[in-house]
Amino acid sequence: MTHADGGPGIGAWCWHERHAAPCRVVDCEEIWGETTYRVWLPDKDAVVRARTADLASLDTVQPTVEHILHTAAAAKLLDALEENLLLAPIQSSVVPLPHQLYALNRAMSRDRIRYLLADEVGLGKTIEAGLILRELKLRGMAKRILVVAPKGLVRQWQAEMRLHFGEHLQFIEPAELSAFRQWRNDEENLWRLHDQVICSLDSVKPLEGRRGWSLEQLSTYNRERFEDLISASWDLVIIDEAHRMGGSTDQVARYKLGAALAEAAPYILLLSATPHQGKTDQFHRLMQLIDRESFPDESSITSERVAPFVVRTEKRVAIDAEGNPLFKPRITRLQPVAWQDRHAAQQKLYEAVTDYVRHGYNQAMAAKQRHIGFLMILMQRLVTSSTAAIRTTLEKRQALLDQPQLQPSLFETADVDEWAELDGQTQVDLAVQTRGWEMEKAEVGTLLELARSTEAQGTDAKAEAMLELIYKLQQEENDPELKVLIFTEFVPTQTMLADFLESRGFSVATLNGSMDLDARTRAQQAFSRDVRVLVSTDAGGEGLNLQFCHVVINFDMPWNPMRVEQRIGRVDRIGQPHVVRAINFVLEDTVEHRVREVLVTKLAVIAEEFGVDKAADIMDSVEAEPLFDELFVQSLQNPDAIETECDAVVSELRSIITESRKSEELLPAAHELDADEARKWRDHPAQFWLERAITTGLPARGGEASKDGEAWRVRWADGSESAKVCFDARTAEEHPDVEWVTLEDPRARAVIGELPRCVPELPVPIVRISGLPDTVSGVWSLWEISLSADDYSRRRFLTVFINEAGRTFLPTAKRIWDLLLTEQIELTGTSVMENADGWFDRSKTAALAQGEGAFAELVGEHRTRIQEERERAQYAYDARHKAIGRIGLQNVRDYRRKRLKADHETRMAQLDAAGAYAPDLNAILMLRVGEEKADAS
Repeated sequence: MTHADGGPGIGAWCWHERHAAPCRVVDCEEIWGETTYRVWLPDKDAVVRARTADLASLDTVQPTVEHILHTAAAAKLLDALEENLLLAPIQSSVVPLPHQLYALNRAMSRDRIRYLLADEVGLGKTIEAGLILRELKLRGMAKRILVVAPKGLVRQWQAEMRLHFGEHLQFIEPAELSAFRQWRNDEENLWRLHDQVICSLDSVKPLEGRRGWSLEQLSTYNRERFEDLISASWDLVIIDEAHRMGGSTDQVARYKLGAALAEAAPYILLLSATPHQGKTDQFHRLMQLIDRESFPDESSITSERVAPFVVRTEKRVAIDAEGNPLFKPRITRLQPVAWQDRHAAQQKLYEAVTDYVRHGYNQAMAAKQRHIGFLMILMQRLVTSSTAAIRTTLEKRQALLDQPQLQPSLFETADVDEWAELDGQTQVDLAVQTRGWEMEKAEVGTLLELARSTEAQGTDAKAEAMLELIYKLQQEENDPELKVLIFTEFVPTQTMLADFLESRGFSVATLNGSMDLDARTRAQQAFSRDVRVLVSTDAGGEGLNLQFCHVVINFDMPWNPMRVEQRIGRVDRIGQPHVVRAINFVLEDTVEHRVREVLVTKLAVIAEEFGVDKAADIMDSVEAEPLFDELFVQSLQNPDAIETECDAVVSELRSIITESRKSEELLPAAHELDADEARKWRDHPAQFWLERAITTGLPARGGEASKDGEAWRVRWADGSESAKVCFDARTAEEHPDVEWVTLEDPRARAVIGELPRCVPELPVPIVRISGLPDTVSGVWSLWEISLSADDYSRRRFLTVFINEAGRTFLPTAKRIWDLLLTEQIELTGTSVMENADGWFDRSKTAALAQGEGAFAELVGEHRTRIQEERERAQYAYDARHKAIGRIGLQNVRDYRRKRLKADHETRMAQLDAAGAYAPDLNAILMLRVGEEKADAS
């Protein structure tokens, strides 16, 4: 049909030159001598204006091999995504273990990605969260990401995200915000300056009040740290050690933070190995963060309701990609160090400091000065660490006590949990600043003199014993280059040990909490190559993966055994090929030695009783901290009662763990893990599909791609250029200088996102495909089946092959699509075909018949989703309706029920509207395969 001026008429198909796509004329009119058209572009499903010069006849279109290859590869990739292809294992440097792949599969199987990742300790929940983060980014579902973690784990998150996923998390310390604000607009939300942020949990929780603060100070503090954070438009929020968000009530600051964050992002991941801890009310609040409607009250906490939201694997079932158990056994032993005659001064110093600690602690308790009690605990740990550690701290303490008016230390108002989360050196740096008591200055002076004279007399007893042990281990393992990881709580001890070992010919690297991420990485890399000994503090060791070392020496021992387990966990990790040896040093004839001996035996009994490797596997170190502080302090006060005190602590631990184990029945049962599934991701073809889709799709979009050795030189459609580009993880790992392009890149998504449309009159390319027998001849087509509804759309792709006799062959159709992705394609001509409409109509008829099942699956998925939403909404309505019934005043009950009913009806109406859907079927590629023969019609 043509217009009076010779242009296309209404209803005619033609080619839109500027959009490089077929279009259909829906209207035309003549205004002031100019003819203008409104045309429908099916590939964009949009109506646009066009001039006569924009429109050309379809028979002028010249198909290209690049167009064919791009369409086949892009559709394959999009189809795989719709079928839940996981991109993160392909487009990151980590090959997930079976249980991590299970977690990723579970998370991405629903539209509502709100989960509790509850794997047991040591199974890599950080990696699971990283995989989900990458998956969401690669799919274009998330850009702004917030990680909230305990302060001690911030570095670990930064290191693991950078190492395994190439993801950079910007650490924001809220204390710096007010200083930063003077350089920015006062109204600006500073949390929006970075798209990927990590902050510490307790630095951003809201404050109800603080001694000496005005309402204005409090308001500014909460706005910068809490309110601005919540309103910074996050797509994904990850909360580590999330059980701490449960709080003792819903009014606790940590819970308020969690509740606000949960509402601030569509996707949320809570991480906790011990999510329940025997407290159903806290666990209920935790589950509410994930889905408030599904858990309106405590009675809704049942295993059936919890299961869809929790991903959990137990260590006993975890396997590697070959199907072998993931963890090897370990050997841990206590190494008592005897005092020799030459160590008499050191023994005397220990006894003097212990007396000072007993006296100071009693003073603190009598005066209700908790902060001095903390200082005394640290002094005792320092003297058992090294003479250097106690001497350095006494010097600082003396200098501070000389000040006329010592200000209250920051930690005097700190929360007990916040204090417990700090490493030993940070605790010392804070506690040493606290106000003292009347006679303390004289006592500190005496102790300092004794410490200096002790240090001048020679090496610490433990340092000598450690040197002998290293030589002995080298002989036992027949390895003169044996690597050894040494842990201490305190930096002065670290410095002493490094000097001591270097003076005896050992190469030494050090790690502590004052080092930034780059310095830490350099130290870790040096240790992995030729450095034989790494001396680390607890803060330095956070986040380390040191599977290439299997010997750990705990030169000093934190009082909490859970912290010792965390140290050993730096080498006793997934992928450790050797049996780990952990040697724990302790001075003989000390209270610490006697407590440790009794405790080791009793904790081993608990571990055996509960069927775990160690009690730490089912306990949170922060929760246990005060228990062990109290145990050692009471043992120092009354050494004769050590056995009784240990029994009391072990009894409390058993009670906590018993409750925790009972509550684990609420968590999902064991599930099958598939080693074969994990292995298949190593060489998945999706990254090749991406490479082909982009490099062949760019020319038609104004870009260009040419191969240059291992890499591609690319000019993108937006005009930007990349000198060296690759599309797969292996090339990126081998060539760090090459830019690795993934689906996360908006330039890549733009190339594959819009698929072309085929219309009846469009010329059909005639192709020869290597690998396809010459006897195969007919028309092959690729179709997009889609379902559209409110806030929901799904699509699948279908191939159709019709031979010359008019018969359809499904296996041949699939085979041709596979060959288009891997083989050489030769374009031998184009076919306008006299009966092109007939071929198109027959192909569409076949697609309608074959695609009915695929569309039925889409409908089923859609209806299931709507039904789940209905059930959740109804359950929440019933529970809240019941809760309102417990309100005393009738008029209040009536009002709240009326409002609840109105909200429920609105929600149900939304779901009714979403239940309506529209199907669609579109051809996106049509080829004549083989020699063109007489029309079969």
